[in-house]
Amino acid sequence: MKGFRINPDKKLVSVIMEGLERKDGHCPCRINVDDTTLCPCDEFVNEKICKCKLYVPIESCEKHIEEKENA
Repeated sequence: MKGFRINPDKKLVSVIMEGLERKDGHCPCRINVDDTTLCPCDEFVNEKICKCKLYVPIESCEKHIEEKENA
């Protein structure tokens, strides 16, 4: 998706990936599972909102990396 990347937080991504595996590829942040919750979910595709934070805006990634380098 243009303008987005996978979250640079490896621990968070690992937890999300485990959830995706448990739910057969459906958003682990959703209680109800249907065609609209298959990752990337319809909400992300249409509204650019990823509730799980698996996909984040590129600017957020750059800020996260910069903060880690300055820590």
